[in-house]
Amino acid sequence: MTAKPSFFKRFFLFLWNTINGTRKLILNLIFFSLLALIAVALLSEEAIVIEPDSALVLNLSGAIVDQKHFVEPLEAALNKGDEDNPNTEILLADILYVIHNATQDKRIKTIVLDLANLHSASVSKMTAIGDALNEFKATGKTVVAHGNYFNQNQYFLASYASKIYLNNQGMVSLDGLSRYRLYYKSALEKLKINTHVFRVGTFKSAVEPFIRDDMSEADKASSNALLSDIWSSYSHIVSQNRGISPDALVLSPERYLSELDTNEGDSAKMALTMKWVDELVSAEDFRLAMIASIGAAKDAQHFRQVKFADYLSLVKPLTRFIEKDAVGIIVAKGNILNGHQQAGDIGGESTSELLRKVRFDDKIKALVLRVDSPGGSAFASEQIRQEVLAIQAAGKPVVVSMGSMAASGGYWISASADYIYATPTTLTGSIGIFGMFATFEEALAQIGINSDGVATSDWAGLSVARPLNSNVEAVIQRHIERGYHEFISLVATERNMTLEQVDAIAQGRVWTGKKALELGLVDEIGDMDIAVAKAAELAKMSTFDTKLIEQELTPEQLFVQQVFSVTAAYLPQSLQKTSVMETLLAQWAGVLEEFKAFDDPNGVYLYCDLCNY
Repeated sequence: MTAKPSFFKRFFLFLWNTINGTRKLILNLIFFSLLALIAVALLSEEAIVIEPDSALVLNLSGAIVDQKHFVEPLEAALNKGDEDNPNTEILLADILYVIHNATQDKRIKTIVLDLANLHSASVSKMTAIGDALNEFKATGKTVVAHGNYFNQNQYFLASYASKIYLNNQGMVSLDGLSRYRLYYKSALEKLKINTHVFRVGTFKSAVEPFIRDDMSEADKASSNALLSDIWSSYSHIVSQNRGISPDALVLSPERYLSELDTNEGDSAKMALTMKWVDELVSAEDFRLAMIASIGAAKDAQHFRQVKFADYLSLVKPLTRFIEKDAVGIIVAKGNILNGHQQAGDIGGESTSELLRKVRFDDKIKALVLRVDSPGGSAFASEQIRQEVLAIQAAGKPVVVSMGSMAASGGYWISASADYIYATPTTLTGSIGIFGMFATFEEALAQIGINSDGVATSDWAGLSVARPLNSNVEAVIQRHIERGYHEFISLVATERNMTLEQVDAIAQGRVWTGKKALELGLVDEIGDMDIAVAKAAELAKMSTFDTKLIEQELTPEQLFVQQVFSVTAAYLPQSLQKTSVMETLLAQWAGVLEEFKAFDDPNGVYLYCDLCNY
């Protein structure tokens, strides 16, 4: 006689079958919905056709970067089409590739700069784009810019245009540069939190918010000199492009009010009077002007044009087969962290793996390491530098191309290269070191929590719940001092300087690339293309290919990415927009990312906080 299952067993079996059946139903619905979307996309996809004498519309969205952060395929699909999403990233290399192709493309007559959704870009990256636009204009083609509003970054790129159109209700906002931050010393004291700071470097200001309530005079002097140098480059380029005085860019409040009164309070008219722009137009006036200049498209509603993403999809090869000897390119972008990191951050292990690929690839004869980093973990920085040395020991020269920043740990991983290039506005140096952690014994005592016990040594009893022994503090400070000595010794050896010479320009001080050249921290001013040519020269290659070495997606990730890429345009618009809550969460995520940068196993950091002005 078979016993019947108990009531609870039957109940949970029923519950499991219900949950499992629902799960399968949902998965099947998603799967078949995706298949349907793919079918619709493939059947309805129209070929992109570029008509003769068309305009290339550079509708740049988000942030211009050297390397994109890894984004899950579903998230990428949901954000696709949301041009006003500040988290969108666009590769500098793709922008330059498109402009260089358009320069030679007889079908492209004009470039139209549409910068309304450009959220952030460094002066160094925008200068590289501007140089490419100048090459485009040198062939007799034209560049125009149009906007309802230009912020400071957008205006920098717009200044390279032959003609700038501004909406007759718009304005140009030029404010200069600033660096303000929050200081927590008094708040920490009130919360009874004890912050223990260890550093070497008069200008190593990353820890100042935890030990001060205001900016130190040394930090003020350093920040002011740095921002003045960067603004000098900005204002010189823009004033030269526009044929106006640098003093006519950022006006004092008194002069701004006077100019505004002269133009009846109209910001757009003021921009025209100041020669910041060339013509005030409505959206319809601009459309008609472009049709008159370029010609109407087949629909007769728009001027002949191709958007940035469409043009890129046409001209950029899907795969590249390396037939000749090559210069390898590795992008080291983001905070330097330990272990394996996704694209967009530098991992001690993951970046080292990429460097080993270069070392063991017989086709690659030289390496360009593109560094765009404020630094981070001292341990991971040295781990990466050791792999650079191993590449050189294998007979392959290494050239560093500094992007927007290559400071502190970013300079550490660059220092041993055979040749170092920086742009005039690269932020570099920050040769200093610090360590920091907090203990909460007083805060815990406030609420009646105390730590007590025994240990065989002072080291065994270390805890955030107990006060720090003064002798232990002295030992940690000694380690930090030793780390600083190693840093300046490294720079002295690699840059053929004395310890005294390096110490005089170190102390955590941040320099622009232009100043770093004068100080001997870099070899030459130049960007990526020049660095590649130098690497080939050092490897004695007259003809060569280039090969980008990057983290590869798994077959599963590639499949999912391709599926969502095809179907994204057919997802409901409501799913593609960023909500206010998502924007707030993204801001908090940025704070968490900053804290994540402090993951060194020894608590020792080579980090430039001034680079994030």
